[in-house]
Amino acid sequence: MNDPLKKLSWDDLRIVKVIGEAGNLAAAAGRIGINTSTAFRRLGEIEAVLDRPLFERRRSGYVPTPAGEELVALAQRLEVDIVSVTRRITGQDQDEAGEIRIATSDTFATWLLPPVLAGFTALHPGARVEVVVGNGALNLARGESDVALRATDDPPENLVGRRVARIAWAPYRQRRAHDEAGGHMPDDLAWAAYCDELAGLKANRHLETRVPAERIVFRTNTVQGMAATLAAGLGAGWLPCLVGDALPDLARLGPADEALSDGLWLLTHPDLRKSGRVHVFLEYCAAALTKRRPFIEGRGIEGHGGS
Repeated sequence: MNDPLKKLSWDDLRIVKVIGEAGNLAAAAGRIGINTSTAFRRLGEIEAVLDRPLFERRRSGYVPTPAGEELVALAQRLEVDIVSVTRRITGQDQDEAGEIRIATSDTFATWLLPPVLAGFTALHPGARVEVVVGNGALNLARGESDVALRATDDPPENLVGRRVARIAWAPYRQRRAHDEAGGHMPDDLAWAAYCDELAGLKANRHLETRVPAERIVFRTNTVQGMAATLAAGLGAGWLPCLVGDALPDLARLGPADEALSDGLWLLTHPDLRKSGRVHVFLEYCAAALTKRRPFIEGRGIEGHGGS
């Protein structure tokens, strides 16, 4: 009895997986380095081998059929296994040179990592560092990154690492406006809040429960946008102290609230922690961030470029 799956290669499964994840043929083709017509032809060949459609072609994009969902899930499991085995085979032989890919947020990429990376690359000239910014879920299991620097109180169970600090939050306002008001906050002071994926921040929930909705006149889904808007003079808002304390145009309106802090975690995949280059970077990064703990925890003020 013929098994059609035996006629499929990993490349075939990878095409199905990427189309399922992207939901769009052009985007999927771009991710795997082929043109759209080739992706369309390859998908047609795969469906012909299996004698069933794997995707419904809709205006909104490519939606997996039940058979397509099974094949996408199979390919995702295989990808994790392939990456894991490859790491175990090669990890012990990796020296300190080579590429290190770091996943983090725009806040940490701007305010925490630059002096750390400058120091590390000066100490290890053979290292090449790539920083990928995003607030989404971690995908270290798939080999998309080697290390993650994240704000969380609940790191994923499939990753290993250490908490290097607590990220303090406090309210800030434009310094000039604060000084002109004699250090007082007027009752009708406008406030800025976070939205989208940052709406669930402890500091944001705290603000939403204490400030009337009509006084919240601005929302953003980035810390960078919040800092720039407050510095321009649009009311008050909450920022990580490592951002707010480093900006001379901002004044802190009160002490950091420990209940609103988040853990700062340095994470990697278990298969990578013994890799020479990853281990050396983790140790260096943890030591460098530990030195800056007072700054991160709102207990010390340093310049933007400080180390």
